[in-house]
Amino acid sequence: MALTTAVLDWLLDSDPSLRWQVERDLTDAPPEVWEATRARVTTEGFGAALLARQDADGQWAGGAHFPADFFGTPEAEAPGQPWTATSWSLKDLREWGVDAAALEGTVEKLAANCHWEYDDLPFWGGEVDVCINAYTLAGGAWLGVDMSELARWFVTHRLADGGWNCEAEEGRSTRSSFHSTLNALRGLLDYEQLTDDTSVQDARHGGEEYLLRRHLLYRESTGERVGGFVSHFTYPHRYRYSALTALDHFRAASLRDGTPPDPRLADAVELVRAARQPDGTWLQGELLPGRVWFPVDAPEGEPSRWLTLFGTRVLDWWDAAA
Repeated sequence: MALTTAVLDWLLDSDPSLRWQVERDLTDAPPEVWEATRARVTTEGFGAALLARQDADGQWAGGAHFPADFFGTPEAEAPGQPWTATSWSLKDLREWGVDAAALEGTVEKLAANCHWEYDDLPFWGGEVDVCINAYTLAGGAWLGVDMSELARWFVTHRLADGGWNCEAEEGRSTRSSFHSTLNALRGLLDYEQLTDDTSVQDARHGGEEYLLRRHLLYRESTGERVGGFVSHFTYPHRYRYSALTALDHFRAASLRDGTPPDPRLADAVELVRAARQPDGTWLQGELLPGRVWFPVDAPEGEPSRWLTLFGTRVLDWWDAAA
């Protein structure tokens, strides 16, 4: 199904953080067009608004992964978590396409002022959580920090079945997790693209094979579909795994590696295709609970520009190869 003019116009009538990706991935606009739109992310819309919320000490909300005022409050007992602290804010800014130059001085400020809630570890060294370390790896590479030591951490902390699990570091699991593995893969791919360091490429490929053996959807032991999260499409997806988020990674990895789509992705592709509405859009799922700086997409049940971007470019990639 080709995008209708109405849906494409709707996608283009959006924040610069989304529009430049629509121009690049769905309209084949020349680089000078989408790069000009991407340059606006720093000064307009979501990117500018989040940059304006940075604290003088380089942090957001006064904390590394959680706001300074979070622990010991009723909010800490409620479902979800706040999405406003430093790690989440840097992740959003990077994924929206903010120019690293807009954060001049942030690296040094975070080195001096920001420590992880876990053991008060220094920010740029990472900690023990796979997902947190994946965001830190990509964020540091984006801002020009030498992240090679943390990149090697992913090689040595990969589990025997090929992936990663945040709970493995404290001895609660020896099996890889869909969520943790995908976050690790996305961080490693971003690191590789930002630095051209291919020393962790084998680890990335091995983690991708872990998901491919499961066709992105199934338990290897029984062949049954894993939890409902695989079909829970939402933006922002934060740390959550879904078939759509996983396919968007495999598309990016395929383009990076110059390889065709793996046939084992077919079931996940059809799951994403089935969720597309008759008008060519995807609907927003239930949002993850927790404090945010401001909304960046549609309410639950309404057409989502972000999900429509991701779903369309995944299906375009797959169908073109077929």
